[in-house]
This record gives sequence, C-alpha cells and structure tokens, in this order.
Amino acid sequence: MTANNLQNMHIQKLQPGHLEQYNELLRYAFQVTEKTLLEYGWEDDEIRQSKFPVLERANVLGWFDGDKLASQFAVYPMKMNIHGTTYDIGFITSVSTYPEYSGMGLMGKLMKQSLTEMKNLGQSLSLLYPYSIPLYRNKGWEIVSDKMSFNIKDNQLPRKISVGGYVRRVESDSQDLIRLHNLFANKTHGCIFRDDLAWEEYWRWDVDDTSVAIYYNTAGEPLGYMVYLLKDAVMHIKEMIYLNIEAWKGLWKYIAAHDSMIDEVNGNNYSNEPIAFWLEDSDIKETVRPYIMGRIIDVKKFLADYNFRNIREGDSVTFTVTDPLLEWNNGTFTLEFDDSKKTNITTARESENTVETSINTLTTMLLSYKRPSYLNEMERLSAGKKTIALLEKIIPSEKAYISDYL
Repeated sequence: MTANNLQNMHIQKLQPGHLEQYNELLRYAFQVTEKTLLEYGWEDDEIRQSKFPVLERANVLGWFDGDKLASQFAVYPMKMNIHGTTYDIGFITSVSTYPEYSGMGLMGKLMKQSLTEMKNLGQSLSLLYPYSIPLYRNKGWEIVSDKMSFNIKDNQLPRKISVGGYVRRVESDSQDLIRLHNLFANKTHGCIFRDDLAWEEYWRWDVDDTSVAIYYNTAGEPLGYMVYLLKDAVMHIKEMIYLNIEAWKGLWKYIAAHDSMIDEVNGNNYSNEPIAFWLEDSDIKETVRPYIMGRIIDVKKFLADYNFRNIREGDSVTFTVTDPLLEWNNGTFTLEFDDSKKTNITTARESENTVETSINTLTTMLLSYKRPSYLNEMERLSAGKKTIALLEKIIPSEKAYISDYL
C-alpha cells in the first residue's frame, strides 16, 4: 500500500455494526490470543460483546479501505479532578493500524481529527497509556504520572496496628465501593470520576477470584478500599485508596491478617509516594515506571479553568506555546489575575513574566508531574528567575493520582 491509495479510503465514526472488525484489529495489533482470553476467564464471544458499549458511548474513528477497517482511534469521554477543578477529558485507547497500511500517515490524520472533535466537545485534556513514549512525545504528549510497584515479604508486614473499625469483603458492584471512589476522586488531584463505562473497563481483565475489601470506621462509614487477588501464596493488590490514615492502617492490618496464607504481597501504588518509610521493616523492593501520558488539547480553555494558588491581584504571566499538531495552541497566552482570583486570558499583550514552552512541558508542569524550576534547569522551558519563582508559587505541587488504564 502507498500514500496514493488514500484516495480510495475514508474516515468515519465506528458504529455498533463494526464491532467485529474493531475487535479483530485490536486482537491483531496487540496479539491477544485465544489462550490469553481463556487465562483471564474470557471466551472469545464474551470479550467481543463486552466491547459493545465502547462503540455506543465512546467516540471511535477509523480509516476504512472500502468496507474494511484499516486503522482506529478511540476516545472515552471522562471527567477528572485537576487540582480541585472537574475537567472534561478524553481517555484515548485502542490506537491500532494493520501493518499493510503503515507509513501512509493514517494515524496522524485520525489523531488530528479526534483531538479536534474533543476540543469541540469541551475536552481540554487527553490521557493515554503509551505503547511508545517517543512516538507520543513527538505528537505533543508528555508523562504526567507514575506507577509504583512494591514487593513485601510476609515477615515484613506491619504487626503493631490498632484501629477501631473493621473490614468487610463486598461485591464488585457494591454501592459503598462506588460512593467511596467518588469521595476519593473529589479530594484527589488526577483521579478520574468513574462512570458505568469506566467501571466496566476497570474490571474487564480481572479474574473471578478478585476480591474487594472495604474499611469501615466505628460509625459504619466506608473510608478506604483495596482490590486484590490471592494466588499461589501471593497477595496481588491492584489498588488501595483511603480517605484518612485510619483507613490506611485498617487496610494494612487486614493485609497482615493474611500472613499465614501468603509468602509475599505484590502491589501497585499510584500516589507517587513510596510506602517503605511507613513500614516497620522498610527494606522492601519498590520500582517506579512512567504510567500515563497527557496532552493539553485547548490551551486557552485549560488555563482559564485551572485552579492557580496564592495569586495576587496584578500578577500576570505570558506563555508562548509551540504545538506540533494543533495549530490553535501555537501562540502567546497572557494570564492576568484580578482581585476575585479569576484568570483573564488575552493574546493582545504580554506580561513582564514570560515563559517559552512546548505543549508537552506545559502539560506536565500544570499537572504537577515536574516543577517549573526543574523544567527550567533541564532546558525544557525558558523563563527568568522572577517568572520561575511566580510559577512555583501559583502552580500546586500535588502529583496526579491516575490508576485507570483503558
């Protein structure tokens, strides 16, 4: 196939009738075999039907060669807490192309059209789990969160924990679980608010033996949960969230109660804070790897909605942004703060505080993955000392908690 064949191809939105082609392309691109499906407890027809809601509720664009699907790009509409403000975002997934159509620029065009539609829907940020960090960096995405994994031997589990509440195992559709996650998302920067579709994706690849445990205080209020699997004398913790230190203690007491059943605990931690310090025996293995990449789609809207801190009337800063893909983000955006702490954005004038940055760096800085001073030192942005000091003051420091993977 060559670029000349593009004249015989077209882009269209996938409909439920394209379900089989959608799944076939996913399975080919990501090499999901019958054996893989069976290992996770899925039959082929079950996984095919489970993806049906995606085509109904997500925005999936594809290149078609006649009636044959050649390339696809899916976007889940979601909401996310960004430093206390709820943003409409798009979570990108199912990015795939058959190899015979590679080198034709199909994905670049799908990407541009999808991001344009996201902007029109008011989604000013996109997230994705990258299969190639360099590829997405070249298109304007940047790392915004990490995934920490830990390994704790059974004799290293905490023993001296005393709490007044209790833990109960519940079903995966427990209303206490759903309400608890909503409470956590409301107070946690980076957390995604899970609707029905997000919960379906959350559970998609979990086996039947996966358990959910909730910690309740003495008043019966749910304050934390953990999702885990016991297999071959290992406790695998998929996720643990808690609203306060009491719940954290209560869940770790529950984990330690399994010491006669397990040899070790393997888990994931998305809080960006190592757990070793809080354990009695801190000599554990913890690893960190990049997890989610983000990209601001609409700089002006994202900045207008952003919850800057410690601002004073008269403060101002100008961002000169370069974007390799979305032309509306290329330019100068001046933020002026008034006495009501409202952000006014203009392109008509510049502040004495100026910042030159790429869309990648702007995204990772405003999501607080990396601080302005570090990015300036590493020559990822250009700004004077006074401007860097202002950015350090007004940009919150909390790193993003992103545990969802689509």
